[in-house]
Amino acid sequence: MLQAYFESLKYVGHLLPISFLRIFLGYFYIQQAVKDWKVHVIGNSMVSDLLVEALNKTQMPFWYRFFLTEHLMSHWPFYAFVLVGIQVIIGFSYLIGYVVRPASILGLLLCLNYLAVASSSQEFFFKLMIASHVLLAWVGAGRCLGLDYYFYKRYRGIWW
Repeated sequence: MLQAYFESLKYVGHLLPISFLRIFLGYFYIQQAVKDWKVHVIGNSMVSDLLVEALNKTQMPFWYRFFLTEHLMSHWPFYAFVLVGIQVIIGFSYLIGYVVRPASILGLLLCLNYLAVASSSQEFFFKLMIASHVLLAWVGAGRCLGLDYYFYKRYRGIWW
């Protein structure tokens, strides 16, 4: 497996710049998960200011507003734990380059959720993150500097 890791540089070196983006996003998601763990899970903040501000947005769909008010606000500790878990999964997947395509689809869904509740000053950032996740899902960036190359050599499929 370690040999395949170093072979990945030789055969798919054109993916090297994209793998740096993947590693940076992995670090970003781990850092965000640690911050959210301290604030929402350990700190037991019931409803963040982001949700209160999001409910005041007029362009939010009715079904999403209903989900936020009826389910998310009443079960905030559970959803905070799930949010941190998803961020950790995406972060570690990006860092080690293992199952990058499914993790990028999960990251895309997470960023779409953030975009729905984001303020107008944060919308550009989340649109850029969505574009990054689409790029990583399209290219399969785990094949360079990642463990996906080991599995890509043996089992061809859409997940590697």
